[in-house]
Parts: sequence; structure tokens; C-alpha cells
Amino acid sequence: MKFTVVKPVILASASPRRREILSLLGFPFTIVPSNVSEDLVVEKDDFEGYARQLAAMKTQVVANDNPDCIVIGADTIVVHEGKLYSKPESKEQAQAFLKELSSKTHTVITGVGLFMDDELRTFSVETKVTFRELDDRLINAYVESGDPMDKAGGYGIQTAGALLVEKIDGDYYNVMGLPIAKLTEHMRELAFMELKGGVSFIDN
Repeated sequence: MKFTVVKPVILASASPRRREILSLLGFPFTIVPSNVSEDLVVEKDDFEGYARQLAAMKTQVVANDNPDCIVIGADTIVVHEGKLYSKPESKEQAQAFLKELSSKTHTVITGVGLFMDDELRTFSVETKVTFRELDDRLINAYVESGDPMDKAGGYGIQTAGALLVEKIDGDYYNVMGLPIAKLTEHMRELAFMELKGGVSFIDN
């Protein structure tokens, strides 16, 4: 299943995970990182609004230089009991994050921005992730691998971080960083893209 797009597409992210997910739609796109600072204040525990605001900023910055393109931006955060777990700044912080999330259910929120023809739409998707009980040896070994350091919450579900996860409730790709099903829904609704070709099913 592939799609065609009405204008060139730019992914405003350097994330290899988002690039991999967007590739599932089968159309070409270019990468233009936004380099937007993620140092924003969460207003009144509105974590969904925070993720959407960051996604909007990332999308708009790239769109300003590419007004004739479709621009997709995203930001993923991890939240537990009113605390924001960003990308860890040190191995010690990554260890602390994982210890706090051990045996708990946290929320992964990805905000997404979509731009075309001077119009910017944002949406967000939430997924619940439950960690197994993590012992210190497992946490330390995972942190020493270096994998947690560029990921919200200090883990990646698509890498060895999968060993930390007991179950998820929601979109797996959202935890990876781009809720592709909801993105497809919005892009089709906005007429940014359409299915390429089709299949006819004939009863025998």
C-alpha cells in the first residue's frame, strides 16, 4: 500500500525512527531538522498541549523556509504522575528515570504538526506503557549501551528497551515517535495525499 502526495514532503526531524516510520507510506520525502529548543514550561500540567506546542514550533520553523511543501514535525514526551521525563542528560539521570518507571505505567504522548499552504494543524496521540520490574543490573547494562541517551524517558521500545516493557495500551508507533495511522488519517482528510492505485476484490 502506497500513497501519492500533492506537494513535496519534508520531515522536520533528524530522528531515524521517524524517518523509518514515515517511509511506510511509500512517498519520497526530505529531512530538514528544525533544531528548535525543547526548553518550554509545561502550563498547568497540560502535557498534551506541551507536546503539540513543541511539534507546532518544529513544523513552523521549517515551513517558514519551505512554504511550498508539506511539512511534518513531531515531539514525543514521557509522563508519569505529573512528571515530565525528557531525554536524559546523563547516565545517572537515565538510571534514575528507569528506576522510577520500573513496575509502573506511564504515558507516552506524541504531538504532531502538519503544514501546507499557510495552514498548520496539530494533534496528539497517547499510549500507555507498563514496565516490568527492573533490577539494577538490567538498568545499568541498558544505560551503559548508550541507547537511552537520545530518547524521551530514557528508553526506546524499538531497540533493547523493548526488554523493559511488559505491555502497551495504544499505538506502538506512537511510542517510537510518530503515530503513523493517525497521521495518515489527517493527511487524507486534508487532501495532502491519496492512495496510489487500488485493488479490486471479485467473489469467486
